[in-house]
Amino acid sequence: MEKIEELKEKIFGGNLLEKQEIMEIVDAPFQELTQAADEIRERFCGNGFDMCTIINGKCGKCSEDCKYCAQSVYFHTNCKESYPLLSTEKLLEQAKRNREQGVLRYSIVTSGKRLSDREVDQVCESIRAIREETGIEVCVSFGLLGLNQFQKIKEAGASRVHCNLESSKRYFKEVCTTHTYQEKIETLKAAKEAGLSICSGGIMGLGESMEDRVDMAFTARELGVTSIPVNLLNPIPGTPYENNRVLTNEELCRIAAIFRFIIPRASIRLAGGRGLLEDKGRTCFRSGANAAISGDMLTTAGITVETDMELLKELGYEVRLSHE
Repeated sequence: MEKIEELKEKIFGGNLLEKQEIMEIVDAPFQELTQAADEIRERFCGNGFDMCTIINGKCGKCSEDCKYCAQSVYFHTNCKESYPLLSTEKLLEQAKRNREQGVLRYSIVTSGKRLSDREVDQVCESIRAIREETGIEVCVSFGLLGLNQFQKIKEAGASRVHCNLESSKRYFKEVCTTHTYQEKIETLKAAKEAGLSICSGGIMGLGESMEDRVDMAFTARELGVTSIPVNLLNPIPGTPYENNRVLTNEELCRIAAIFRFIIPRASIRLAGGRGLLEDKGRTCFRSGANAAISGDMLTTAGITVETDMELLKELGYEVRLSHE
């Protein structure tokens, strides 16, 4: 398809594509699209692969009504576990284990709309200990915080903030009603103002269109996002999305490829739901994706770090940090 080659060369020339151009290739022949995306990835990112792990730093009883989430108080799921913010000792324990496995980035994720000021102060002490004792990079996902809180987190030693947009502005109201898309955007802007890099993507398979996914990626690009998590919806019984169809491997590869065309230098990060793919992401890692969350997810099992390390070695990737 000539259009794919034309747009690839335009990107190679240092230009960013417009939405209209992207929409012209969303249904392009699969092999041509994914191969071109992989070439763009290789040109701008080389063989670097940004692997991170996450820990559920505060679990359950979430006040928000995000329709995909097992931890929301609005839904009756099998996720019965609930606990307050983990101690420094527990957060440090996993950080040390992950660092020994060769992981370079460790993310602390907490349930709820946002951490309180007291909780932020507590976790800042944990971040300091993790940085001092392991050297591992720390990413945080603490909800809808403001500039002052992010400045504290930055001073404690964290380098990145995660806050998913989830979908397009148009579709987000179908996903959650207890906070707004604009609140998410303001959170990401505040984190960036505090000097932190920002990580933001979404969940694929919520009922959104390909145009919604494209719009989300363009919003991320406008905000200066350097890491885009691509989550595959795992339909959890008890949530409103329990009967949603799980996207196919080919569909997820196409999404990763399109995101690569939109943000050529980004870490396109396979995240939650990767274990549902037959090949655990192998094809996506040859379709423009070049990052992943390894190990267990928040409330579901993931893929072990050891398994991922073997796969990356086979594919010729080198685990290293990007976009710091």
